[in-house]
Amino acid sequence: MTIMSSVVASKKNRKFDPSTFLATIGQGRKSLTVAKKERIFTQGDAADAVFYIQNGKVRLTVVSKTGKEATIGILSEGNFFGEGSLAGQALRMGSAAAMTDCDLLRIEKKAMMDALHRERAFSDMFVAYLLGRNIRYEEDLVDQLFNSSEKRLARVLLMLAHFGKDGVPETVVPKISQETLAEMVGTTRSRVSFFMNRFRKLGFIHYAGGVDGGLQVHSSLLNVVLHD
Repeated sequence: MTIMSSVVASKKNRKFDPSTFLATIGQGRKSLTVAKKERIFTQGDAADAVFYIQNGKVRLTVVSKTGKEATIGILSEGNFFGEGSLAGQALRMGSAAAMTDCDLLRIEKKAMMDALHRERAFSDMFVAYLLGRNIRYEEDLVDQLFNSSEKRLARVLLMLAHFGKDGVPETVVPKISQETLAEMVGTTRSRVSFFMNRFRKLGFIHYAGGVDGGLQVHSSLLNVVLHD
């Protein structure tokens, strides 16, 4: 093998790192440190940038005309949000706030579009991410239509724990409230409390306690989702 072909093969085998690539974008990119509970953007703000989470967790919410707020997602490291701006969305359809201290990259719409056109590997990765997000929304809809609130809660907890990502569940979110879980599941707080107590007694979840009060989710909780 020649030196040139060896270099080409090495480049093909090298895993693409979106975080490293995004850090190389010059104009239009800004690093942000957002404190816990701080707003990143608010529903109705101008949709002029995409955000990438380098560290921390972000909560996405939407408020109805009557003032009712609902949680539509909790994102973590490696996730994008605010991508509606790339599809012609003029105003934010929802709000985003830091659930923990976060390190973010804010990429202006034009800079993001230029990067997608310039870097094929980044474009492929981003499209795959959006398709995965779309599949998740479809699964959420099916879940709401056909599954019990107990199964929906179990699925939400497993997703928040990133079960299946590396096969090892992690602490979900420090002090995640049952009201937030109820919003995501589409049920009442009392039902969430009932099922959380049941999951705890069965050993599916564990409250870590301490200052953060994290929630540990065990893989055995998958039995609730798979059980008919």
